[in-house]
Amino acid sequence: MDAAVPAVDLAPTLRLLLLAAVVALLPLSWVWLRQRGSDTRGRLAALTALTLFLTFDLIVFGAFTRLSDSGLGCPDWPGCYGEASPFGARADIAAAESGLPGGPVTWSKAWIEMIHRYLAMTVGVLILVMAATAWVERRRLPFSPWWPSFTLAWVIVQGLFGKYTVTLKLYPAIVTLHLLGGLALLALLAVQHTRFVQQGSGRAAPLLALPAGVRRLAAVALAVLVLQVASGGWVSTNYAVLACQGFPQCNGQWWPVMNFDEGFTLLRHLGRTQEGGLLSFEALVAIQMGHRLCAVLATLVLGWLAWRLWHNAEGRRFGAWLVALLVLQLASGLSNVVLGWPLLAALGHSAGAAALVLLLTLVLARSAAVQGARAPAGQRTTAPA
Repeated sequence: MDAAVPAVDLAPTLRLLLLAAVVALLPLSWVWLRQRGSDTRGRLAALTALTLFLTFDLIVFGAFTRLSDSGLGCPDWPGCYGEASPFGARADIAAAESGLPGGPVTWSKAWIEMIHRYLAMTVGVLILVMAATAWVERRRLPFSPWWPSFTLAWVIVQGLFGKYTVTLKLYPAIVTLHLLGGLALLALLAVQHTRFVQQGSGRAAPLLALPAGVRRLAAVALAVLVLQVASGGWVSTNYAVLACQGFPQCNGQWWPVMNFDEGFTLLRHLGRTQEGGLLSFEALVAIQMGHRLCAVLATLVLGWLAWRLWHNAEGRRFGAWLVALLVLQLASGLSNVVLGWPLLAALGHSAGAAALVLLLTLVLARSAAVQGARAPAGQRTTAPA
């Protein structure tokens, strides 16, 4: 099947781009109508918020694509068997499905994969509009137009990760980087939206005054969270979720037999060692246990940050949200193990990780902005506790 399908087929690219542009007109029109009385900065703030929302949806739908084994539903890129939609590839999909029933290519999996690509391209078009508008209106913006330009460049990088996810047949390192890249895009959009709302939209600025120690702790917590998400992505892309049965023990042991060297070798194909042999069960156990150990560290650091935020008048709301998301994240993670990796719990776990990244990014962005807004040039101001 794969030999008959070119890994990269650019023939449907123009049709796909046209489709993405048409779909993107819907949210663009909605923003224009809702913000027709606002200036350019107000419209950009609304467009950034909408793009942020769609990017969050894209991350969750990407998790659904992976969890439903639809990542190779269309085995070429960017189209599907050289077509812009599964409708045109109906015969090829049917042939692949009849040759390997229940395999990576089915009618439903092809549609899941292509909807994920359509949503990704729509987000890309919206960010392209943001970047172009930022350069045209650069003298009126509260920040450099290089911010949305870098965001646009990052979207292109994400597109390449998506391409190589397909052409390299779900290479674990690429799939994990694709996940982390989506979260980085979410964070970039969150920072830009914060700047727009605080400095350019004419609305009340939601400033967050935090002590320097709390801001540093939030930065450390975000770094630990990214490490935890990376380990979780590595578990998912290597299908190691069920390598450990039971909790808190793993397969009836506190410290089971593990092969960390084999499990955490990054440059290898799915299910294979670097030498090409089959990945051992001990390697999968090591991947799962590594994620559990990271979860302990992340829980301690995030819990400490939540406690510090709760004891700050302005940060209390963020502390409450952090506790709620942390509890839901722990519950969904345990459900994956105890209930045998149900799709709803797995999706909730992915959405929770994205929500935590977004929350910590907003805490840092808003607390950083309050320092710049309240401190005169050349004068250092200490935020109240």
